[in-house]
Amino acid sequence: MNLSSNLGKSTLLASAVFWGILGSKVLQITFMPFVLLSFIPIFICVASSVIVSICPIFWLTERESFNKKRIFKAYFPYYAIVVFGICVLAIIDNSFSILAIAFFSSAFISTCQSWVWFAKEEQP
Repeated sequence: MNLSSNLGKSTLLASAVFWGILGSKVLQITFMPFVLLSFIPIFICVASSVIVSICPIFWLTERESFNKKRIFKAYFPYYAIVVFGICVLAIIDNSFSILAIAFFSSAFISTCQSWVWFAKEEQP
């Protein structure tokens, strides 16, 4: 499992989604230093969510007879449903604030895409 590559791609994706949503409402040229500095907390959030919620599924269930594509087909639909529900509830709980929408949308999209990247990795 190429975790470092996946975390890097997920961080870039989450940053693009987060600032893309915020940029539609509140982004100004004076925010550019914050955009660059935001890579650090976004990386921490992405790393913790991927390592805590996705990696254990692959680490505990991967065998020769149960490869990454089968793990993806078996567990991803349930993961996506649960995470989508959690993100929607969190957005509703935060009164649809633009910051909550940006954060939870980027979290959902980047974790779902991480599943795809893990599933598409070549078998050794």
